[in-house]
Amino acid sequence: MTAPDQLAGVRYLVDDVQKAADFYTTHLGFTLRTSAGSAFADVVRGPLRLLLSGPASSGARATPEPAVPGRNRVHLIVDDLDAEIDRLRAAGLTFHSDVVAGPGGRQILITDPAGNLVELFQPAATAPTGT
Repeated sequence: MTAPDQLAGVRYLVDDVQKAADFYTTHLGFTLRTSAGSAFADVVRGPLRLLLSGPASSGARATPEPAVPGRNRVHLIVDDLDAEIDRLRAAGLTFHSDVVAGPGGRQILITDPAGNLVELFQPAATAPTGT
């Protein structure tokens, strides 16, 4: 699971990534961290990382219909998605989606007891540096 010293990530589905990124950076003191055009951007402020996912992003595709702005979820980073899935299934939990993969990594959705979505996300491996 996400280490206590990592940023807390919350994914927001948006219909226009650039407008959303501009709003958060211009009006609310966030800093742009990553931009992948109309598919995805993330902005940070303190320990909060907002993942702004457009309709073409893997994050939006993982969300059950309707995949529209306003369908938000907590985003938890895991080291081994397959192991987490096995552990949670063994505990009797069921998933709200299948595993979805994109350029940033792999993810699956589960719901809390109240029906709120939680995304388990394993980032894509990064290339070694200095080689």
